[in-house]
This record gives sequence, structure tokens and C-alpha cells, in this order.
Amino acid sequence: MTVSRSEPEVRVAAGTLRGSREADLAVFRGIPFAEPPVGEARFAAPRPVRGWDGVRDAVAYGPPPPQAGAFGMDALAKDAGDDWLTLNVWSPATDPGAGLPVMVWIHGGAYAIGMSSLPEYDGGRLARDGGVLVVTFNYRVGIEGFAQLEGAPANRGLLDQVAALEWVRDNIRAFGGDPDRVTIFGESAGGGSVAALLAMPRAAGLFRRAVAQSVPGTFFSPALAADIAAACAAELGLRPTVADLSTVEPARLAAAGDAVTAAMGDRADRWGLPAHRSIPFAPVVDGDVLPVTPWRALADGAGRDVDLLVGHTRDEQRLFTAIEGLLGQVTEDRAAAALDLFAPGPDGARRYREAFPDAGPDALYELVHSDWVFRMPSLHLAEAQVAAGGRAHVYELTWPAPGMGGAFGACHGLDVPLVFGNLDRGQPAMLIGAAPSPEAEALSAAMRAAWTAFAVGGDPGWPAYEPGPRLTRLFDVRPTVTGYPEEASRLLWQGHTFDELPLIDG
Repeated sequence: MTVSRSEPEVRVAAGTLRGSREADLAVFRGIPFAEPPVGEARFAAPRPVRGWDGVRDAVAYGPPPPQAGAFGMDALAKDAGDDWLTLNVWSPATDPGAGLPVMVWIHGGAYAIGMSSLPEYDGGRLARDGGVLVVTFNYRVGIEGFAQLEGAPANRGLLDQVAALEWVRDNIRAFGGDPDRVTIFGESAGGGSVAALLAMPRAAGLFRRAVAQSVPGTFFSPALAADIAAACAAELGLRPTVADLSTVEPARLAAAGDAVTAAMGDRADRWGLPAHRSIPFAPVVDGDVLPVTPWRALADGAGRDVDLLVGHTRDEQRLFTAIEGLLGQVTEDRAAAALDLFAPGPDGARRYREAFPDAGPDALYELVHSDWVFRMPSLHLAEAQVAAGGRAHVYELTWPAPGMGGAFGACHGLDVPLVFGNLDRGQPAMLIGAAPSPEAEALSAAMRAAWTAFAVGGDPGWPAYEPGPRLTRLFDVRPTVTGYPEEASRLLWQGHTFDELPLIDG
């Protein structure tokens, strides 16, 4: 793509970049923040990017990292190139003295899929309306980023995230950003990444505030992660080592991961709860890159100096129930099995039925899955932060998505288009409908205002969460502040700890 000389140019540590002008914003895409993790660098920690001579065009997204096959994401990465580690910047002003707050987005995708080039992650509206600088980036996912391999550091995807934040620290002033006012925000696996970064010594000092949306409770022990990696390598007749896997084509390796994912239920006797949810990848509590779980780290004060905004949607599980073809089809036996597996404590199933006496099989199935995967991990993150003397604000999205006749409710992922303001593009558009309603636009404006206000000054517009009143912002047609709305679930889970998930041996 040819860009005229009138387009914005900035000088970063590695060289000069030329971007584009888009509706009063300076936009730069496909900026490398680390060397391509291929060849000798494959499965290694990210390496500093080499400089370039002249002016480098930054007008197109970089290629995505290798992807799992879910939702056809593998096709988007096919033959796309190997410069996976790039980032993108939307800036209202490229004056180095502007000192704008910076919001750095970490995408979700079960640690197996995802890329910054998806249309729902376009940062233009958020930057323009909020007067903030928005950064999005790619990081390695799946086997490339999270498999536990002999000869490779653990959590390479998280190390990529740290490298991107280090690039922001060292270069963002040139785009008009303030490196001392960085807010990280992410949803689903991105929210889990935000939680992990709060616990990682390597990330200390790289951000001032954090927004964790729908945090998954799945963090793996090294033994569990290594056993899953061994199964992936065995699909190719290989060992889970850098020596064996470094010459395997990335797409072929991702396909091996897909094969293991499809058959995880057959190994539930070894892999436990992640197998029942077909979750093959997650951050690994390896004792080095990630010393302890985020909940333990925050309880010990690791996030005391970081402002935290955390929350979830009301109907987290609904989207997955729909994908499974189970909407309105959950049998009593299936609900009972879910309660036996996921409810906390030895009598958790009975306690769930007592806490929700009017809930039928569909509701019980969704409640226990929502609580185990996203709702209670998110709440417990806030409670750990507050217990250690830190500050946290809590929210729940309760507005039901109007798309598909309202079948999805306030489901997982609905907050993403609302926060970015991209209501009519990308996969989430099916939740909101082809023509966003005035209600949707107003709610999106309210969420964007809250997120950007938090990035600017640490106050999203409602009181901080405290153990007594547990004040929570409910985002709906008429946003309100009330006590935490999922009190029955909170009481059921209050004695539970989200530890790393073990390998079940024998």
C-alpha cells in the first residue's frame, strides 16, 4: 500500500514509521515489537526487534500467529507470513509532549486463537471518543505460545505480552502517549492474561491500571501442561521438545492441537475439569515466569499499587451452550453431571439446588458453568485485591443481546463490541444485530466512558468495591449501582480457592 508523504511519521527506537490519517487519528499498524519467533527463535522468549533504515510503512496489520481451527481462524493465518509479533496504535495526537493515557488491549480466544486484526478490535472509536491512545497487538497462542515444552520457557505468549508492554514503555511517547499512564485491558483469555501480568515480576511497573473482563479460572500446573503437550506432540509421532517440534510446520502443529482438543473428554481421568470443557491451553504456574496464581499474588499484595477494574457478564455460559446446540435442551442428567463436576466442595451440587430452588436443568447447567469458568474467578480477583489493601471496581453486564431473538442474553463476549464501540462489525455483530439500536449505542457510550475515565484517573464513575456493601455497577439500559448481584453464587464459592489445575496421576 502506498502512502503519501503527508501521512504521519514517528521515530521509534528501531527506526522511522509512516502511518495513515483516519478520521482525525494517526494510525499505525503492523509495527514489529519483537523479532519473528521462527527458525532458531521458535519457542524462545521474544527477542528485541532489529532496526531498519529509511521509513517503514505501518499501514497494514501484521500476519496473525498460527491459530487453532475454531471458528475458521486457522484459515485466516494460512500463508500469512511469520512476522507474528506486531502491534497497532491509534493516537489522537502524535505530539511527544501530549502525554495522553494509553490503553493496551489483550485479545481473548481461549489462549488458542485470536489476532489484533479482527475488525471488532479496531481502536479508532475508543481513542477518538475517549481522548486516549489505544494499542492492540498479537501474541503467540496455542502450542506456539502456551504448550509446556522441554527446552523452551513456559508461558511464551505471556512473555510476548511483556515484550509488547516494554515496547510501549520505550516508544509510546513518540505517538503522544504517557508511558507512566498505561492501562492494560482484556477479555476472556485476555482477561486471564491481565490477571497473569498482575502476578508476573517481569511485568511489574509496565502498567498503572488494569481492566480484567471475564477472567477464566483456568491456570495449569506444569505437570498438567506437560502432559497435554505430550499428547499434542504424539499426534505427530514426536516428543514435546523444542528439538522435535521446531521444524514442524506451524499449521500442522496447530492441527495436532485441534485433534487433542476434540478428544479431551477421553482423558478426563488424567486432565480433570479442563478436559470436560475442552481447554487444552492456559497460563502455567511454572514458578518462574508466573510464580503463583493471580489470586494468590494479589492476596499477597502484588497488585496493591495497581488500580483494578474487573467484572463479567451475567450469562457467561449462554454463548457456549448455544455453540454446543444445547439451548433449551439440557436434560436433568446433564445438569446433575455439571453440578457434580464443577460445583465447589463435596456437597456443592446439593447446595446449588438449595440456593436456586426454582432453577430448572438449563438454568443450573448455565449457572455452575458460568460461575466456575468466569464469574467467580473475576469476583475473587477483586476480593483478593481488596483484601490486600488494593483498590478495585466491579461491574456486571446485564443487558441482554438483542441478536438472534435475544437467545444469547448477556453472554460471554458481549462486552467487547460495547467497549470498543464496534457494534456492527466482526463476529460479535451477530449478538447485537445488523442495525445497532439506540439502546445499544447508549450502553456502548456508557461503557466506553467508564473504561476511558478509569484509564485517565482510576475512577470509572462508581464507588470502589468493599467487603460490606460490595457495590457493583450493572450495565444495562439504565445503569445502576447495587450490591453484588450474584450473591447466591458468591456465598457458594466464598471458601473456594482457584489453584493451579493439577494432573491427576493414577
